[in-house]
Amino acid sequence: MKLIFTYLKPYRFSAIFALLLTFVELATDLALPLMLAKMINEGVIHKDLQVVIYWGSIMIGLALFAFFAGIANSFYGSYASSGFSHDIRADLFNKIQNFAYKNMNRFPASALVTRFTNDVRQVQNTLFMSMRIMAKAPLTIIGSIIMAFIVDAKIAVVFLITIPIALVFLAWVLRKSGRQFKRVQENVDEVNRVMQENLSGMRLIKAYLRHPYEEERFTKANHSLSEETRDTFRFVEASMPVLLVIMNATIIFILWFGHKETLAGTSSIGNVVAIVNYALRISIMVSTFTFITLAISRAKASIERLNDVFAIKETDSDQEQVLGAIPQSGSLAFNNVSFIYPDSDRTILHDISFTVESGERIAIMGATGSGKTTLFQLIPRLFDPISGEIQVDDRSLAGYKTESMRKQIGFVPQEAILFSGTIRENILFGNEQATDEEMEQAAKDAQIHDLIDSLDDRYDTIIGQKGVNLSGGQKQRISIARALIARPLILMLDDSTSALDMATESRLLHALDKYECTSLMITQKIQTAKKANRILLIENGHVLAFDSHEALLKSSDLYQNIAHSQTEGGALHE
Repeated sequence: MKLIFTYLKPYRFSAIFALLLTFVELATDLALPLMLAKMINEGVIHKDLQVVIYWGSIMIGLALFAFFAGIANSFYGSYASSGFSHDIRADLFNKIQNFAYKNMNRFPASALVTRFTNDVRQVQNTLFMSMRIMAKAPLTIIGSIIMAFIVDAKIAVVFLITIPIALVFLAWVLRKSGRQFKRVQENVDEVNRVMQENLSGMRLIKAYLRHPYEEERFTKANHSLSEETRDTFRFVEASMPVLLVIMNATIIFILWFGHKETLAGTSSIGNVVAIVNYALRISIMVSTFTFITLAISRAKASIERLNDVFAIKETDSDQEQVLGAIPQSGSLAFNNVSFIYPDSDRTILHDISFTVESGERIAIMGATGSGKTTLFQLIPRLFDPISGEIQVDDRSLAGYKTESMRKQIGFVPQEAILFSGTIRENILFGNEQATDEEMEQAAKDAQIHDLIDSLDDRYDTIIGQKGVNLSGGQKQRISIARALIARPLILMLDDSTSALDMATESRLLHALDKYECTSLMITQKIQTAKKANRILLIENGHVLAFDSHEALLKSSDLYQNIAHSQTEGGALHE
């Protein structure tokens, strides 16, 4: 609940005003049966039309006043709840943006999406209902009981027996349904995950004719969600008949006992009618507790899931870093660096040591799973090594602000990632302040300008989600242009030319010569590696060799085998 009060604080005045209007409605509802009793006892029974008109006019006026109070309540309640949801989504997004990279795997993407949408919306709706209905329901029950005792204490005693039974039953329903709704939300996460994977991999699914398998996966996840939801709603809805039996029995007893008291002359028809009205109000509010219980249970589960994200403490932090330190030359050194991924016990990098001079082009080669991409992830501090030190310009990475360090790095990942929007927006993602001339030059150097120029809208051409309307090579070259436009000190290409033909790649590498930066290129191509100043050869997380192409051909059996397999047209070394 602390989460709600924290984010509701900026809207507390609207929320308080909405609650005050709820109390206005409540007071009116509680006053009407009492006035009805007076109208019956003093007007209807005595056939006094003036009294009937008098009390009837007051009741109509109060009902209209309560009506407008309800409209105002809805306005201020919706303002507070929508503002609450806006702020919590903003902070949730900011929290995720500042996750340390190691924490990104704690939550599947589908689970985070569900938290942004379903969970926040559920808490928002419950918050609105709490100002509109939830606060009114228990107060109506308490107020109706008090007013019933004021009208006729002997008849109202029945409430002291039936209401506690109903409330104990509701507390049990609320506790059990809370656990069930948490499982429902987990099943929603699973359905979202399957859908997300299916949509992103649609080309592959069609190519391999895997529709039956994907349908089976979705059916299984959908069936689990359906079963869990059905069981939960059945349980909650089953509480309604129990509550109705209790309240209907109460009303029947009031009518029976009130009839006896009226015949005995110890009560009046108006009093019995008033108490029946209070009983009906209690019955309506108790029956809405099923709906309220449903909302609270789902909101409780959603709040717990949101708190799971906000509770993450490890985020990108610059607190330990030296302010003002900015890399100048781009030299790089790994000194006895070892690394293990979080929640794993397998060492990926073992005592890695090598030095790269400023402006050098280094090719990194090795079998799949040898640790090449992991090595790349340590340079911008997506992860930190468990031992050893990484230096840039002879200063430890911990000596730079993470933001300052990353601004000096141009990174092209193994899988080219493009965002929905225009080609211009995707390239300028690397440097929003770049001019059109700088953007076009980066595209020319990345060997993609001619293709863009041939499009109807040129750089304003819309790219589909993840670049779905582009080929692999086109996406790679746009990604490279995005890195080049930042004019980085350190350029990292993670197998980023794999989809390019040799001629295009050759022109690209030649264009990179004019950039004053240190280049690191993960590649499986000997033709690419031989154009580097030196080649870092890695296997099973160990550095096997670090030398030029010519030297490795003489000294490394592994490198000779790779070169031979590609020269002879054999398969790449795996």
